[in-house]
Amino acid sequence: MPFPFDTLKYRTRSQRRLVFAKNGMVCSSQPLAAQAGLDILRRGGSAVDAAIAAAAVLTVVEPTSNGLGGDAFAQIWMDGRLYGLNSSGPAPALADAEFLRSRFGRMPERGWYGVNVPGIPAAWAEAHRRFGRLPFAELFTSAVSYAEEGYPLAPVVSELWRGDFEIFSKHASDGVFRPWFETFAPEGRAPKAGELVRLPALAKSLRELAATDCESFYRGELARAIDEWSRRTGGWLRYEDLAAFRPEWVEPLSVDYRGYTVWELPPNGHGLVVLMTLGILSGFERLDASPRGVHRAIEALKLAYADGKRYIAERSAMEYPASALLDGAYLASRRALIGRSALEPMPGSPDCGGTVYFCTADAEGNMVSWIQSNYQNFGSGVVVPGTGIALHNRGCNFSLDPASPNCLAPGKRPYHTIIPGFLTKGGRAVGPFGVMGAFMQPQGHVQTLINLLDLGMNPQEALDAPRWQWTGGKRIELEPDFDPTLASALGERGHELSRGESINFGRGQIIWRDESGVLCGATEPRADGGIAAY
Repeated sequence: MPFPFDTLKYRTRSQRRLVFAKNGMVCSSQPLAAQAGLDILRRGGSAVDAAIAAAAVLTVVEPTSNGLGGDAFAQIWMDGRLYGLNSSGPAPALADAEFLRSRFGRMPERGWYGVNVPGIPAAWAEAHRRFGRLPFAELFTSAVSYAEEGYPLAPVVSELWRGDFEIFSKHASDGVFRPWFETFAPEGRAPKAGELVRLPALAKSLRELAATDCESFYRGELARAIDEWSRRTGGWLRYEDLAAFRPEWVEPLSVDYRGYTVWELPPNGHGLVVLMTLGILSGFERLDASPRGVHRAIEALKLAYADGKRYIAERSAMEYPASALLDGAYLASRRALIGRSALEPMPGSPDCGGTVYFCTADAEGNMVSWIQSNYQNFGSGVVVPGTGIALHNRGCNFSLDPASPNCLAPGKRPYHTIIPGFLTKGGRAVGPFGVMGAFMQPQGHVQTLINLLDLGMNPQEALDAPRWQWTGGKRIELEPDFDPTLASALGERGHELSRGESINFGRGQIIWRDESGVLCGATEPRADGGIAAY
């Protein structure tokens, strides 16, 4: 059997099946984006070209979760080597933590104060500069067409949009939010599933990005429009902040787990939480689906997350380097804390020892794990008039505590939640994976990897399986179809359990390549996902 899992037997109640292909594949939360990426592959584009085309379409067809004003991260396997790209932007030069402490006492969620420099357009341009094959402007054809001519809205996005409209309706009297309603609710309501949606202002901006290699967003007409709206409505973001921004190429971090190597990007993202969790679990025998196995996974995640929330920040501000948090002796000390009963997790001391995710693959063996986000759905709610650009609110993840390494400061990047994953074995690319969903993301990564590498599930099963989510303390939220017998056993171990809606448990994609080059794709049942392949 070419793949190390059963490709026919399904132990979960899946309504999707694995997709196989040889020449290329794109897995996305939106079928229209997957098809746009496949079209680029068929034209001779690279996996990176396909990723950019899909990314551009996603800003149009899933604007609830991402847009031109968001951030992006990627892991790119190209010509036998893995590269990391961090395109998250810093706080503006005018950012003032003391002002926010005195006025609000915390980081505001909506409006200008959570807006950092957006990184998505710069990520597209930088990835293409290094690894692109087709002309940059060709990659925007589908996105411009859907924005200009319209597209039928997908069901899950429709539901998210409805909820977002209710949230922003509370701010309708505030003039800074007026362009949001003009752009995303021009008829005074959220669009419905199947309804044709047009975003002409966004189409114009996409054309501008295509024509200028995204320079306009940082050092041109779009940058001036962002600066002007910020000055008019009390924001901190300025043209100079945008002009100074450049994405950063980084070295991915890894741990070995069950014969595979799992790769995540280094801080300021929290992929480190995934690696710490797996490092703790690797000291146990292979996990099973018993109450003990699930309990151990939960406890390891809680301990890693407690450390992550305490220590992860901009790398230059971190109290300890990532290597200290991944040190074997330190992880063993954390593992020793796991017993039969649920813990109240506390950070240790290393001194003792709406987001979209998608992935692509081309016929040459190159693969991309890409994630981009507005953070909370539609981000800050600030839309630059006449552009369709919704600005993210990633700055909400800053602390205002002066003692925190993650405290807001000008030019500093915040603790970031979006994380693209990648899997290798023996120096060979196995493939990209990811689960979007804010603070659910490390938890989704861990559970998906356990399903794949401990329980032997195939990729579709691994995404379909019911999930749990740690929400703080001993509190664990379970999906509606989580096994009630297993839930009861977890409750006996001291976990405080509740049930939540499936849409809150992450949405993921996986591409797995076997040694012969055959691609196997899976997409999330909790989203409108689709796989395009040939």
